Amino acid sequence: MNQNERRIYLIEQLLQEEPRYQKMQIPPKEEDQRSLLRSLMNIRMPREIDNDFLQEQDRYLTEIRKEKGDVSIDDLEEKKPDLYLWKGDITRLKVGAIVNAANSGMTGCYQPCHNCIDNCIHTYAGIQLRLKCAEIMEKQGQEEPAGQAKITPAYNLPCDYVIHTVGPIVEGSLTVKHEELLESCYRSCLEIADENGVESIAFCCISTGVYMFPNDRAAQIAVETVEKYKQETGSLIKVIFNVFKGIDEEIYMKYLGIFENINHKL
Repeated sequence: MNQNERRIYLIEQLLQEEPRYQKMQIPPKEEDQRSLLRSLMNIRMPREIDNDFLQEQDRYLTEIRKEKGDVSIDDLEEKKPDLYLWKGDITRLKVGAIVNAANSGMTGCYQPCHNCIDNCIHTYAGIQLRLKCAEIMEKQGQEEPAGQAKITPAYNLPCDYVIHTVGPIVEGSLTVKHEELLESCYRSCLEIADENGVESIAFCCISTGVYMFPNDRAAQIAVETVEKYKQETGSLIKVIFNVFKGIDEEIYMKYLGIFENINHKL
């Protein structure tokens, strides 16, 4: 199969899983087909599927990965010893682990084509990631508390692992408890990374956005917690602070002590 044939095959298989979708017409345009496939993956409940589907899905996502291009830590400029700052798509990072800002259900975002990091990570990892997370949650028997971390394979992402953490939701004024939970998110991710021999980790901006943690304070806690952890433990892990918006890049520059313009190698 070529990539177009593969995309149509995957859509057809997902449509056939649900009787209510079986009469749905596949749009002729590639862009619309991509959106439909992503939507079907996003709303699919965690369950097994046959190996033929998984093989074609993995081939499809491998080609998508090639289109996007991997970014390794060697492509980035070290801002402080073992600390990096990069603005871009976290699903492109070929590092030891990337951190997913998960919700308490821990099985991803079910909103079709939502632009949150949880949705993006699950989309480009493939449907295996949702099933793996569901198995972890079934074994745990309860929702994931804020401030902890779980680790899974990354499947079709260029990184080795995905570390999932649930950040605090700020409703009303920011409290000391919110700050302690966010600090715990970063520390828990670093601990589980070191326990699994992860040599580099990329953090997203945990709890900002819809979780309403103030961006500036969140970045300050992120940098201070990482530096404190490395100092206390002697960990050699390399840490990338990954941002998507220019305003967050400027905030991290401040807390990393960078005052000149950033010149990435990419």
